Amino acid sequence: MSNLKITLIQITLYWEDIDKNIKMFSQKLDKVKEKTDLIILPEMFSTGFTMNARKLAEGMNGKAVVFMKHFSEKLNSYICGSVIIKSGKKFYNRLIVCSPEGKTQYYDKRHLFSIGKENSVYTEGKKHLIINIKGWRVAFFICYDLRFPVWCRNKNNYDAAVFSANWPMERNYYWKNLLLARAIENQCYVAGVNGIGKDGKGYALSGDSAIINPLGKYILEAKVKNGIFSAQLDRKILDNFRKKFPVYKDADKFKIIL
Repeated sequence: MSNLKITLIQITLYWEDIDKNIKMFSQKLDKVKEKTDLIILPEMFSTGFTMNARKLAEGMNGKAVVFMKHFSEKLNSYICGSVIIKSGKKFYNRLIVCSPEGKTQYYDKRHLFSIGKENSVYTEGKKHLIINIKGWRVAFFICYDLRFPVWCRNKNNYDAAVFSANWPMERNYYWKNLLLARAIENQCYVAGVNGIGKDGKGYALSGDSAIINPLGKYILEAKVKNGIFSAQLDRKILDNFRKKFPVYKDADKFKIIL
């Protein structure tokens, strides 16, 4: 089975400005010349992490999703990132995954950040999302989900986990160590994409986007730089380690009650 190339875009967002963010990401994606299999954008990449959903929410045919579909087809790559979506009368922090063939799937954030009143604006998700990309089973999560290992538990049903985030600088120690923990305990690759710079409320975001392999080794560290970062996920390392040290066979069988 082939390796999987993942590209992370870590960049400072324009606060609550969908058009400027889409233009910025379009310019960045136009610079992606080498073939990549999955491109990951930060949480709420078109607006910044905001509770102003009534003003900024779009539908599934809105500007942000249309932009993702366009570049997914153009670059022949999967693209994912979370946006503010309105469905019916409810608002969701929704991670969209677009395939090169034009298929759109999504994951609604399960763990809403109640400390920031996210749960008073958005509706929590109920389902996991795992997509097969080139034979790799990729699970998708959003930011605060990272703190909840039961929800992120690998039941031998995924090979890589993606976290799209806007994680603050003051808690970047936890961001880095929780990414590491999720990789080690689940014997999988973990890719975390975070925002950087300051948001519209003055909160500094830590950057520190990274990719970690199943042995807990960093294969990519973006640290505090704006930019586009790519790395290959080596299938042999994953398969050989799981075969040599199959700890997943002894894992507890959690039952999640929604």
